[in-house]
Order: sequence, then C-alpha cells, then structure tokens
Amino acid sequence: MSYRGTIKNGVVVLEPGASLPEGATVRVEAEPVPEKETSKGQPEDDPLFDMGKYAGKTGVSDLAVNLNHYLYGHPKVTDGK
Repeated sequence: MSYRGTIKNGVVVLEPGASLPEGATVRVEAEPVPEKETSKGQPEDDPLFDMGKYAGKTGVSDLAVNLNHYLYGHPKVTDGK
C-alpha cells in the first residue's frame, strides 16, 4: 500500500481516507517540491514586491529628489530643471 501525505508541524499528515493500524511500521520518502511551490528566490514572495499597490499620491512633485528634506529636514536640492 502507498499513501501520500504532508508534513505539518513536524508530523506526517496522511491524505484523507488513509487508515493505518496502530503500531504499523512505515517508511517515509520525501518527494521533491516542484520549483513553482518553493519560496526561495521568487520575487513575489518578497514582502516589498507588492509595496507599490499601497502607495498613494502625495502631491509633492519633487519627493524623489528631496526625500531627505521631507524626512530629515535637510536643505532642499534642485533636480537640474
């Protein structure tokens, strides 16, 4: 017999309907996780990836150039216009 399952909090959770007798000896073989399900290196898993959707209009036209002025009170700089 062969059953599938997943690891949750360090315990093997078998697929629904799988029933083994108490004390049964089992062998567990890990299957590789498909590449699309891994979170390592995927840009959409980075919390900053969707930051743009939370941004709003500030009405400040020189915010990028004078960010330090608006955040820390540094003198304003010109953007070369």
